[in-house]
Amino acid sequence: MSKGLEDSVGQAELTPPDGANWSVEPDAGQSLCRDCLGFFGDGPLDCPTCGSLRIVRHPELAALSIAHIDCDAFYAAVEKRDDPSLLDKPLIVGHAGGRGVVTTACYIARQYGPRSAMPMFKAMEMCPDAVVVPPNMAKYKEASSKIRAIFLAATPMIQPVSLDEAYMDLSEEARGDAGALPAVALAEVANRVERDVGITVSIGLSYNKFLAKLASDLEKPRGFSVIGEAEARSFLAPLPVSKINGVGKVTARKMAEQGIETIGQLQKMSDMELVTRYGKFGRALADYVQGRDARKVKPSRGAKSVSAETTFRTDISDAAALTDAVEPLCRRVAKSLAAKDIAGGTVVLKLKTADFQILTRSRQLPNPTQRAEVIFEHARDLIAGEADGRRFRLIGIGVSDLCPAGEADPPDLFGGLP
Repeated sequence: MSKGLEDSVGQAELTPPDGANWSVEPDAGQSLCRDCLGFFGDGPLDCPTCGSLRIVRHPELAALSIAHIDCDAFYAAVEKRDDPSLLDKPLIVGHAGGRGVVTTACYIARQYGPRSAMPMFKAMEMCPDAVVVPPNMAKYKEASSKIRAIFLAATPMIQPVSLDEAYMDLSEEARGDAGALPAVALAEVANRVERDVGITVSIGLSYNKFLAKLASDLEKPRGFSVIGEAEARSFLAPLPVSKINGVGKVTARKMAEQGIETIGQLQKMSDMELVTRYGKFGRALADYVQGRDARKVKPSRGAKSVSAETTFRTDISDAAALTDAVEPLCRRVAKSLAAKDIAGGTVVLKLKTADFQILTRSRQLPNPTQRAEVIFEHARDLIAGEADGRRFRLIGIGVSDLCPAGEADPPDLFGGLP
């Protein structure tokens, strides 16, 4: 990110439009105009200042400060920005031919079924009229840097998840001053990204990271969704267990075998029962299903990770064989973490296909770890989601979001339980 860009973005200050009030009491009815940034009490369906219908309403809008921002079909959006002839066409970013896979698909293409990580031949069967563009990572990284600069103008507390998504803490404590209300600052962030970068984002606003991430997926593309504390438990109840952070396909399948398919079913269990059933992960489950998440937004201080990988003599497609191959790698990573007295908060799986395409999949952990068995458990879930018949020539496993070992693997809530 260039200093000039960062300075030019950071110098813009937000001021309320005429008639708006950014100091509405938290218990008052609250409405935000996403276009003119007017903040009002309950009122008409359109903005009384500019007439826009892009209004966000929620009784806790002024009290929430944790956000997740996700760019809408990021790679495809950048390609359409740079080639307007693609705007109204189904677009797939990926490598055509052979056993290439979909990197991302635009929303028009997704209506026909193509999804990220899907084999390209299958995506083209679903959407034969799609335009296929090879990925251009240098261009995407440049766009990501510009977006990150816009985020930094709103708050220094940014935790990137990937090139196209990040968590943000917009509380007064995080920003060092009151400034604009978090919801207003987020609406301005979205407007600036759209105006200055030429793509759109979707925003989730809540009181913790887990719910903010869920909210950002509710109304894509160009969405702004809010989950408050009052409705969190009832909002979560009907959702499938796969919506819980850390519940992958393998864990969800095990829960289904036990007759558990919704978060509401887990809400009815005591903390002790969840720990008894699911071990250490049961502690995190007990929080998530009730809408609790103590994880903080932690700014990235350089891209650091610990990893290990191996190249196979012959390509492997079987999930069990891939899982067997990754287990010693998990032990190597854990040993390296212990030697450096550090731990990792995100498990990252790397796979290279037979046609040399590199896939990375990650999962943020409920708590940082330096234990091989914890890394392996999540690696196994990630492998299960990718082992769809494709042949792989390399596998790697690592952890990122590094922290001191003292923050890792907290003891069980109930001493002797697994």
